[in-house]
Amino acid sequence: MSDDGLPPLREVIATHGLAAKKSLGQNFLFDLNLTRRIARAAGDLKDVTVVEIGPGPGGLTRALLMEGAARVIAVERDERTLPALAEIAAAYPGRLEVISADALEVDWVNVISGPAKIVANLPYNVATALLLGWIGGEVWPPWFSSLTLMFQKEVAERIVAKPGTEHYGRLSIISQWRCVATKLFDVNRSAFTPPPKITSSIVHLVPRAVCEPVCELRNLQRVTAAGFGQRRKMLRSSLKAVFERPEEVLEGLGLEPQKRAEELSVADFARLAQKL
Repeated sequence: MSDDGLPPLREVIATHGLAAKKSLGQNFLFDLNLTRRIARAAGDLKDVTVVEIGPGPGGLTRALLMEGAARVIAVERDERTLPALAEIAAAYPGRLEVISADALEVDWVNVISGPAKIVANLPYNVATALLLGWIGGEVWPPWFSSLTLMFQKEVAERIVAKPGTEHYGRLSIISQWRCVATKLFDVNRSAFTPPPKITSSIVHLVPRAVCEPVCELRNLQRVTAAGFGQRRKMLRSSLKAVFERPEEVLEGLGLEPQKRAEELSVADFARLAQKL
């Protein structure tokens, strides 16, 4: 028995015949010490609804409940895992709700009420799409107060990358304009079953109350798409996709037209977006 009185996760998987499915981007975490570390990284959970995506057999779900989450809403599209999750719900009456759905299609605003955080070991194949869905909403500040998410290490490094580094790009700019983003720690591939080919990392994002410089997100997306779509070109060339006279716009903002996209800061791109 584990600390929560439930069977060890290996036993749960054997009982329910749950092999991870590659098509769903699944890799299961068995180590409750690790999942509890991830849960603690999200901060105080006691008066919070925690949204979890892709709980699988429930390793992180159990950790969130053990660490005091008032309520967990777990969204899972793999119906094979529902009996295992039902056992956890029975052990924590009234604190776990499982929604059998595709997380990309959930209307969160109608599902969540009150303070909420998102904590998840995201399925690799939809991780970036989910993140952009959450931080790309029209309504801001959003319905959640923080995101504590597991990504492939390379994606995590793109989210937190600084200007002038190889990982800096569109994802860095959108993430950092909307949130304060911090990479917390790496998770070795051996922690998973089956072990993925790559290392994973935990990233913590806290939405900014006001995204400054103020601009429209769609315009920020347009200028970053133009700038990084032709990454090797100077901005005076790559920004022709969005400005008639990019050199004039750049010089007007005190930016050198011969610079490349990765040399501009998040604020520089937001100021360009203001000009659209």
